[in-house]
Amino acid sequence: MTNATAWLNKYVVPPLTALSENTWLSAIRAGMVSVVPLTIIGGLFIIISFLPMSGWDKIVQPYLGLLQVPVTATFGLLSVFVCFAIGYDLGKRLKQEAIVSATIATLVFLMIQLRLGAKPEDIAFSMDNLGSKGLFTAIIIALVSVRVQKFFTDHNMVVKLPENVPSIVYESFLSLVPLFFLVVVFWVIRFVFGVDIDHLVQTAFKPLVFALNTLPGILCYAFLVTLLWSVGINGDNAMDAIVAPIFLQYLTANVEAVSHGQPLPYVTAYGFFTAFVNVGGTGATIALALVMWNSKEPGYRKVSRLSLPTQIFQINEPIFFGFPIVLNPIFMVPYILNALILTASTYLLMQWGVIHKPFVNVPWTTPPIIGHYLVTGGDWKAAVWGAISIGIAMVVYYPFAKAAERQRLKAEANRQALSGGTPV
Repeated sequence: MTNATAWLNKYVVPPLTALSENTWLSAIRAGMVSVVPLTIIGGLFIIISFLPMSGWDKIVQPYLGLLQVPVTATFGLLSVFVCFAIGYDLGKRLKQEAIVSATIATLVFLMIQLRLGAKPEDIAFSMDNLGSKGLFTAIIIALVSVRVQKFFTDHNMVVKLPENVPSIVYESFLSLVPLFFLVVVFWVIRFVFGVDIDHLVQTAFKPLVFALNTLPGILCYAFLVTLLWSVGINGDNAMDAIVAPIFLQYLTANVEAVSHGQPLPYVTAYGFFTAFVNVGGTGATIALALVMWNSKEPGYRKVSRLSLPTQIFQINEPIFFGFPIVLNPIFMVPYILNALILTASTYLLMQWGVIHKPFVNVPWTTPPIIGHYLVTGGDWKAAVWGAISIGIAMVVYYPFAKAAERQRLKAEANRQALSGGTPV
């Protein structure tokens, strides 16, 4: 065990930590997190529109158009908000005027979403790409725009007004040259040369978008997330910069399908992992707390009882670092195994139509079973599966937990014997 831990600390933890703390990935992650409340609000109106109650569809039918307005204002403009948020966060990290960075990025992104018509007055936005389909384009535009802004600032290629002018005016004129450069460059690429930037970006990411809705792809993701957590890195945060845009695309597509009365196309939409795999925290650690509730080892028993209330709300740091699970091969194995089992079984149940696919985004702190029910738009079978999932996770954790318990009791007994005391 000591050798395994030493190897992980030497060869695995440093590169993964560097990846997790990368400035660019951190900015993307912050931008994606910022739009979660929007999807929750939009999801609430979806629930109201399609409550699983007999006769509700007839009652709500006259108001469906009105109820879809907040859905369109949230899901329909996700890329715009993401571009602004990433530009703002990256601007702060690169020591730029953050609001100016966000404005530059958003302007460039909106400009390339314009579609020319036969007449000048026919110019209009491509609404599809303002929503989830344009997320990857929004991310790239935000990163490029802020980096260009920093290049011009670092090389003093900016317009500087006298220092006695108001600071907001001074800062805004600093952005004039990089903004002009970006507008001209992207205007030439998009409208003079006729390059469809959105299509190019979507084509480049298409393999990844496809893979994450397959069973092998989502199993690989589950493995990476729990492996990162097992070496002390927040796996969800580290991977969010890559996968969150994809899961949001899936969620939006499922929302659109529900709105039009069509079958939901995606299994692994936003909410699949947080509700169905991270049951009581990543690795379904609420099951470990239940297994060790009456542990013979006082330390395990105390940590389990103290951590259980937080795990009801999906927060598992107390047990994760209290046992610990991190860098502990005995607990790492069932921790990763549970994520893989719950991912595979839930995926298959949804694919076979036994339980509904996710189309409502709820806060990740929503308790298990309740979260299962809400994410699927009120599917009671999903709630039952949530309870069964906890039972499955307990079965997986049990032999490993008891082995760790026996090991610790034996070590304590040996210590007591050497010190001349009475074993506990």
